[in-house]
Amino acid sequence: MQVELLTTMGCHLCEQAQEVISRAAPQAQVVLVDIAEDDGLIQQYGELIPVLRSGGKELRWPFSLLDVRGFLAE
Repeated sequence: MQVELLTTMGCHLCEQAQEVISRAAPQAQVVLVDIAEDDGLIQQYGELIPVLRSGGKELRWPFSLLDVRGFLAE
């Protein structure tokens, strides 16, 4: 299973989110998407990151292990 984590360099919350995801779904392949490389993503997600995306759905921070598991099970 592949998921995207919207992030940017130096984002400590993004690091925490990545840890939660790896613990909740160790089988998931996490693709890091740096919003700083896309003006549209900066405008849409600038202060919302980290955001987990999969299958057209989004899970915004803060999220827990159970949140991630439920999100990926949908």
